[in-house]
Amino acid sequence: MSMDENTPEQQLIVLGLTLPPTPTPMGVYQPCLVDGKYLYVSGHGPFRDDGSLIIGRVGQDLDMEEAKIAARQVGLSILSTIKSHLGSLDKVRRVIKILGMVGCVPEFDRHPYVINGCSELFAAIWGEDKGVGVRSAVGMGSLPNNIPVEIEALFELY
Repeated sequence: MSMDENTPEQQLIVLGLTLPPTPTPMGVYQPCLVDGKYLYVSGHGPFRDDGSLIIGRVGQDLDMEEAKIAARQVGLSILSTIKSHLGSLDKVRRVIKILGMVGCVPEFDRHPYVINGCSELFAAIWGEDKGVGVRSAVGMGSLPNNIPVEIEALFELY
């Protein structure tokens, strides 16, 4: 079966992906918000399947590859939130934008590579055409709870 024949929900199964538990907000905000045909998703961290967070600073505690895996885990956490709040990933038409923040040492400059962990996941779920939107990838001196990656996203709904 080609990607073109699969829905995002089917792609989850084909790829053998499991979603971590849906994270609960760590502050006063909504995890996601529907406005018309758009779904805004608040910044998410890298939750593991057991609900714990991947922590550490990139370039100090985690290397570039570990950070990319953490970004993929953030993407899975975002998918978990979407599925929990909308009932199905199939309600999402396309990825519009992601903002990826990398908690790293000042010398680290491979932020786009790290955030590819999430972007590649979304491309695998929605396909190259609808799964890749516009993007920013930036470095931060610190992120909440010492997480290495935080990502927020905007999606278009059907």
